Formats: sequence, C-alpha cells, structure tokens
Amino acid sequence: MYKKPPTFEQGPIRPPNEARSLLLRLTRNCPWNQCLFCPVYKRDKFSLRTVDEIKQDILAAKQIADDIKALSFKLGYSGDINDAVISAIFNQPESSTQYRSIAAWLYYRTDACFLQDADNLIMKTKDLVAVLQFLKAQFPDIKRVTTYSRSRTVIRKSVDALKQIRQAGLDRVHIGLESGYDPLLKLMKKGVTGAQHIEAGKRLLAAGMEVSEYVMPGLGGQEMWRDHAIETAKVLNQINPHFIRLRSLRVPGHVPLHERLEDGSFTMQTDDMLAEEIGLFIKTLDGITSTVTSDHIMNLLEEVSGKLPADKEKMLSVIQSYQDLSETDRLVYRAGRRGGAYRSIDDLKRDPATYQKIRNLIQTVEQEEGPQGIERMITEMVDRYI
Repeated sequence: MYKKPPTFEQGPIRPPNEARSLLLRLTRNCPWNQCLFCPVYKRDKFSLRTVDEIKQDILAAKQIADDIKALSFKLGYSGDINDAVISAIFNQPESSTQYRSIAAWLYYRTDACFLQDADNLIMKTKDLVAVLQFLKAQFPDIKRVTTYSRSRTVIRKSVDALKQIRQAGLDRVHIGLESGYDPLLKLMKKGVTGAQHIEAGKRLLAAGMEVSEYVMPGLGGQEMWRDHAIETAKVLNQINPHFIRLRSLRVPGHVPLHERLEDGSFTMQTDDMLAEEIGLFIKTLDGITSTVTSDHIMNLLEEVSGKLPADKEKMLSVIQSYQDLSETDRLVYRAGRRGGAYRSIDDLKRDPATYQKIRNLIQTVEQEEGPQGIERMITEMVDRYI
C-alpha cells in the first residue's frame, strides 16, 4: 500500500500539555482568523480536509508506529520503545519529522492524541464521528483524544450532536475563552460574547466532555484590565470548566494588535500590574471546582496553579510573595524567569551564583542602555517563545 515512506500532516501548534501526544491534522488553519492578539495562521486560509484524507493520515501514522515497533524487535527489545530505539531513530538523518514525532509519543507512553488545527468541531458531525471511530479502530490503546475549538462553533451544534462526538472518542475540548468582558472581546475581534462562551462551555459539559478554557491575562491592557479580570472570572464561575489555563498576552511585531501599541490606543500591562490583575482574577473565581494551571513560559508566575477552592489561598500567596520582593529581586526574577533560569520565586534563593550572574547582567544593560534597555531585554527573551 505504501510505495514511499509513509507521512502525514501536522499543524503548527498544540497546547503545551499535549507536547507528548500523537498529533494529527483534521483541518487546516483557523476558520475565524481575525483575533488581533493571535500570531498564528494569519497568512493561511482555512480549509477542511476530507474524511478519506484524514483516514489515510491515520493509516500512515499507524504504519510508522508499526515500523518503529518492528525496529524494536529487530534490535532485540521485544517491541519496547526505549532509549536505544529512540537513539537509533533520531540518529538516522533520513528519519522524518513524523517518524520522530511518533517515536517520541510511543516512548513517553501518554496514550493521548491531539487533533489539530484551530477548530475541528466545525467539521460536520458525521464526518468527525467517522474520523474518531477510525482513529480508535487503528489505535485502540489511545485513552484520551482532545482538540481545539471556538465557543461560536460549539453553540452551533446541539448537545445531542456533541454527545455523538463524545461517544465516538473525543474526550476534551480546549477553548480560547481569552476574556469574558464583551467590550474587550469586541475590541480584539474575538467574534464571540461572554454569554456565548458560557453556553458553549455548558453544552460541552452536558455532552460529557472535559472542558479546558484559556484565559489571557494582560489582554485588557492598562485600559480594561480590571473589567477583564472580573468579568472573565464571572463567566468561568458560570461554566465551572475542568481546567482554566493562563496564557499571558505577548505582542510581537507581527501580531495585528501591535499597531494599537504603536498608535498608543493600547497599553501593555507591566509584569507587576499583571500580578495584581491575576490576583483579582483568582479572588473573583468562586463556587467552582476547576483546576487552574499556568503551564507556559510566557507566564511570569508558574506556581499560580491548583485546584479550586482548596488551593485558592495558596495561589494568592504566590502572587503576594512576588509583590513582597524588593524591586531588585523582582527584576532579577523577571529576567531569570524569561531567560529560563527560574521556575519559581524560591529559585532566587536556591542558586546564589545564578542570582548574581543575572544581577550583573542587569547592571551592565542598565549602564549601557538605561532602564528601558532592561525592559527591552526581558521583552525579547519572552517573545522568542511565541
């Protein structure tokens, strides 16, 4: 069947927690593609893939997985995908990205699959069900299947249709909520309202799916930050999703929102302001049992994570600990975090040598370029992760 080495499409992004999942592309790019803050897909048109195309990709992925397991047997490891097998694959220059991706998936044994790109629930229900059923038939050991979608798309499907999709194998949906404040959603061309976010979340939950909602601290800028924090929390209080994932705003030059930065109609929150904003957001979350995560390097305070309501005070204490730092220590932490040296505030004390190196760097930049040079350095460090 395969006249040439099997291959299949993969999209450009996936959630950080899906880094070790099998990645399969069901649609290409984003059907909305207008959000001012989003750096992805802007020059690419959306397109649906046919069910047959997707099935061929799944078969290709299955063939690659079988080939890798056969290699394990050939090397004497009885199908186990261990360090030796991984090394053999990654040391072969001819190994494709897809081969390496599936090898890593088998190695980490996550038994998870993430379906790309931005909004797969836009597919016809019967088509998505057919793909999910075929995926499960080819990979019966997969235990979790997840995808991105938009609230506006979700509410176009009935709960019954969503239940069919759930029963076919889709376990979790990631929604880019970003904000629950309607004026801000309109400003950012999100194409959805807070009420629609609520309705979409409730429909997915009624269908038996896990719901992961993404929130973007900083999206309101200095102009709308308070309403953004409060109204977003209020929307989430009415949904009670399984996960609330924080993704702080970044505005590199190629993002449409950058024009508003340039003309002065949008003003970025500083890191200190963001800490206050996130604190207000966490305080306003009430009556829900969601898990809050801050699992991205763009977030200043990764430790703002926990299960509500039990961990609410712990999360607020992390923010307070940052705010209680001296101005110098906050600057060192910010630079260390953005540079990848720190994951928690406690790291400041654990490694005095690293602390001193970062402080010396800050002093050098300040002497040569002034305080603006320090901020520019930190911005450049974090924007590289976008």
